[in-house]
Amino acid sequence: MNLAGTTTSRTHPLDLPAYAIADGIRRQRFRAVDVVAEALRRAEACQPELNAFTLLRHEHALAAARRADEAVEAGQSLGALHGIPFAAKDMTPTAGDLTTLGSWTTGEQVPEESALCVRRLEAEGAILIGKTTTPEFAFSSFTQSPRWGVTRNPWDPERTSGGSSGGSAAAVARGVVPMAEGTDMGGSVRIPAAFCGVVGFKPSLGRIPMTILPSVFDNISHFGPLARGVEDAIAFMAATAGPSDEDILSLPLPFDGFRARRAGLAGRRFAFSLDLGFYAVEPAVEAAIRTAVERLRAAGAVVDEIPIGWSRAVVDQWFDIWCVFMSAYFGERLAAGRERMDPAVVAMMDRGFAMGATHYKRIESLRTAMWRDMAKLFESYDALLCPTCAVTAPSAALTDDDFAESLPDGRLKGLDMTCPFNLLPQCPALSLPVHSSGTMPVGLQIVGRRYADEDVLAIALSAEKLLASPQ
Repeated sequence: MNLAGTTTSRTHPLDLPAYAIADGIRRQRFRAVDVVAEALRRAEACQPELNAFTLLRHEHALAAARRADEAVEAGQSLGALHGIPFAAKDMTPTAGDLTTLGSWTTGEQVPEESALCVRRLEAEGAILIGKTTTPEFAFSSFTQSPRWGVTRNPWDPERTSGGSSGGSAAAVARGVVPMAEGTDMGGSVRIPAAFCGVVGFKPSLGRIPMTILPSVFDNISHFGPLARGVEDAIAFMAATAGPSDEDILSLPLPFDGFRARRAGLAGRRFAFSLDLGFYAVEPAVEAAIRTAVERLRAAGAVVDEIPIGWSRAVVDQWFDIWCVFMSAYFGERLAAGRERMDPAVVAMMDRGFAMGATHYKRIESLRTAMWRDMAKLFESYDALLCPTCAVTAPSAALTDDDFAESLPDGRLKGLDMTCPFNLLPQCPALSLPVHSSGTMPVGLQIVGRRYADEDVLAIALSAEKLLASPQ
């Protein structure tokens, strides 16, 4: 795995996969305190260039690392992620830490309790080293906020890291941590994963309990890992997945790590769509994705390019849901905070407040038609393959509005190809880095049958090295 923009030697234990770090700490080949200290050092070193963190937990993280080493020496029972440093998004409450949601309107709030996702990671021995940047209320595919400024791409600091989990993706890509937590409501894990060249996974709805929103009935929101490799994403899922009464929509479905590691591409059947019917895909992205498809075929998989007759209405109606989401969950802040908020957030909230209930409900008709298309597809195929994003990481000076143009041929000059699969939240979707002959990363999106998280991870694990290498 390339550590974008880093000059750090690959010999440090922090550069190993998460399972190997934990194994080395468990066997006392190296110490958790040294791994965590190096993670904090790298975070400090990249912060002036990338602006990936809102805070670093030097004292707390090092104290936790010392306790982790003491537990090893005492022969105590150890979790699967023992001593592994990780980062959490500033959208996600962590006990004792300033949690701002990227907004001035949150003041100086310091939660007393961490989100369940974070508590589960820590219960397996993982050590939180810091909070990562997000656009205000996670609204954008560009990580920039009034409170924390612009987060930049480790491959090219003039470009965006993506959003809204852009700080987490940048931290993983730079080698600060092997895994980081993100949230995904329209692609906010997968978009920055594709732009930064790491793995990003949106699990199926309810596989990881979603506990940080005012409602537990929201159906587009997911926690998910950003990770250096698929094995680390599997480790994240094994630690965090599983039911909880904190989220009524959480699934009573245990995560099967063995099934997620099932190897082999021969005989797999994949449907492939370059454009989902309406996206204008950048030539560099198309070339990388088509090369990946040919490599899958050479490995014995069947890959059929199929038409998907979706239209721009998919993106537009997801955006309608997103505007209502913003107005319903955060719109009460407008009265006192409008002048300090991102103008794009304000416009979305105003649009959400103005939307009629009947129009909003009718979006379910589009989602139903989309699901019927996908259900038919899954009668013949194990997964759908498409680009994660239609472009490589754009300039950090641009905004989402620069990717809303309808071209003369009717295609959308869009950025992400992820939000359609938040309209189908039961379908897991993963962004896997693939080799690109250009200078910037490209992600292949793997979309699976509903609740088939382990199958999507198994496909990605089998394809990972094959698709990432120049060959």
